[in-house]
Amino acid sequence: MHSFQWAKPPFRWITRKWRSSLLLRITAITLLASGVVITVLGFSLLSKVSTGLMDTKQQSALSEATAGHVEAQRVIETADAAPTAPSPALLVDDVVSNLASRSGSPAQFDVLLLASIPGRLLPERGTNLVSTTSISENIRKVLADTQEQSWAYGPINYIDGTSVPGLIVGAPLRIKSLGEYNLFYLFPLNQEQQTLDLVRSSVVITGVLLLILLAVIARIITRLVVNPVRQAARTAALLTEGQLSERMPVRGDDELAQLATTFNDMAASLQQQIKQLEELSRVQQRFVADVSHELRTPLTTVRMAADLMFENRADFDPITARASELLQNQLDRFEALLTDLLEISRFDAGVAALEIESWDLADLIDRAVEIAEPLAIRTNTPVEVKHVTNVNLITADQRRIYRIVRNLLENAIEHSEGRKVEVSVAVDEEAAAVTVRDFGVGLRPGEASLVFNRFWRADPARARTMGGTGLGLSIAFEDARLHGGWLEAWGEPGQGSCFRLSLPRIARGSFSESPLPLIPEGFVGIESSTSSGLFLDAVPQPPTDAFRFGPKSGGE
Repeated sequence: MHSFQWAKPPFRWITRKWRSSLLLRITAITLLASGVVITVLGFSLLSKVSTGLMDTKQQSALSEATAGHVEAQRVIETADAAPTAPSPALLVDDVVSNLASRSGSPAQFDVLLLASIPGRLLPERGTNLVSTTSISENIRKVLADTQEQSWAYGPINYIDGTSVPGLIVGAPLRIKSLGEYNLFYLFPLNQEQQTLDLVRSSVVITGVLLLILLAVIARIITRLVVNPVRQAARTAALLTEGQLSERMPVRGDDELAQLATTFNDMAASLQQQIKQLEELSRVQQRFVADVSHELRTPLTTVRMAADLMFENRADFDPITARASELLQNQLDRFEALLTDLLEISRFDAGVAALEIESWDLADLIDRAVEIAEPLAIRTNTPVEVKHVTNVNLITADQRRIYRIVRNLLENAIEHSEGRKVEVSVAVDEEAAAVTVRDFGVGLRPGEASLVFNRFWRADPARARTMGGTGLGLSIAFEDARLHGGWLEAWGEPGQGSCFRLSLPRIARGSFSESPLPLIPEGFVGIESSTSSGLFLDAVPQPPTDAFRFGPKSGGE
């Protein structure tokens, strides 16, 4: 088990490297295919060379053994025809000596003249101290059964203990005065073995060199193709980082040059369009800011007149009095909208700043719940607060965090349909988190990725219990982003929704995990289809327990 765990990271590294490197894949595949081809060709070449050598050796050996058998038979017949027959030992010596003289110098073969039945008291002779153990019982048995010339490959043993590979050819030989003999020719194959070893080593060395050469060639050729692709990837990454003037170098007129030219044209077009969009965005932001500021003065005048009418509405007739009340309410909403628009314009202009101080997050939650109590009573919604940790001190902008929490709390009460709202707060060494969970209408699939858009509502026709501008969650989004935190949403139709605010314990710090879960128990595994949030480049990526939605401003 331990060795498997040790081997697992290298395997993952190799897998990741294999998937990420086109150069590695092409080189490895070329090397593997070339290795297979060279191995097959090498084995085929060695087989043909070995077969050719052995066939040639076998044919010459059989021819020599046949000629020698004829010569031995002639010597025996000459001795039998002589007036005085030689002794058995002398006759055997004559036969072996005569055959040995045909071997040449150095000897091309050895000869053994052995009795066909071992153990009989018959003279036996051999050349060059060759041992009779070279003749196996199988060869003797084949000769006894067939009474014809036979051959086999096997070791040739000598009396001094040495041994060489060889080809042994045997044939029956009858001596009238002595009986049945077997004549063996033993042909050493050490030269053929040396030749095969030389061919084998040459094939292996040539194959290895060829394989290395093919790998180098494949790598060089692959680089010619991969380098422009890598350059395109690097250029695209620089474009993503905002370096819109970056371009690919164009060399030659081939397909890769056409790719570089097309890529550069695309980058130029994107740069132009982005500049146009940025200019349009600046005009829009300036328009919103200017309109918001310009409306302040007439709004103040109208507010003064409306306040005067509202204070004296008792002196008006019922219709005029009701009109003054409606005017007062709509002015409140209009003033709230202008305030939110001014806040959004600060975010767009990049001038929003934090007023950082240390304070207790739990106290802020309790204060926000207390302020929202009238709305909760009016909608008959119980609010439950859960302090997960005892120490809840953080360093952040208290005004902005209070605005986020109050916005989330009021939205939850408004959408809870009279069911309870749960608020949880927790702080660990790195981060702080607040979740607001309701059990109301929830969010339909796809809506969780839209809740932070400006002026977005799940159902524009639905009646509201309080006047909202549609910018609350967008401003909360930007407040969380300004702190270096996350604001995430999850929801299920008919099961309610949950919003989670995760912040670094020290504003603009870093953290890797939120102290509270976003997905309630019982809904694990469905977050990818219904949950959403934001992820900011200023902090490490959070766990993948929710779909991340990361616009630069307001969810756009």
